[in-house]
Amino acid sequence: MRRDELLDAAEELLCDQGSTALTLAAVADRAGVSKGGLLYHYASKEALIKGMVERLIDDFDELMAAQPDETYTGRYLGATLAAVRSGRLRRWAVVTGASGNLFLLAPLREAMSRWHREELGDEPDPLAAQIVRLACEGLWDVASHDPELNTDDDLQALEGRLRALLKPPA
Repeated sequence: MRRDELLDAAEELLCDQGSTALTLAAVADRAGVSKGGLLYHYASKEALIKGMVERLIDDFDELMAAQPDETYTGRYLGATLAAVRSGRLRRWAVVTGASGNLFLLAPLREAMSRWHREELGDEPDPLAAQIVRLACEGLWDVASHDPELNTDDDLQALEGRLRALLKPPA
């Protein structure tokens, strides 16, 4: 059993039954492995949650890298919209909600700091770039709680307006 399959099983369990159902035995059962097989990869529930959080960060970094935009904030916006459109936000909300331990969320705090500090000074308009990044966080948060709120037309309109903010001032 590979790590990703174990993490998938844990995320599915969280989505289906909530954080109280997240036990090593339940994850092993969901993944179809022995508890020892799970413990080989993740020695504790905390290690499993940390693995889920780290995978979410890696997923967003991959979405960023796949964006064709020339500016960091343009890629950040594109990655955020890709995550919203794909439904990945539910995973974020569920996994981070399951981790009531601030230590387990430390990698996410570090990633957020990196994403929001990265190359801001290299943007044509650093203040507009910061506004767009913060708008992405708001969109992310609202969409994770109400994924049906914005239609694709709404998202296209938001993207157009936010991208217009990123154009260099005349």
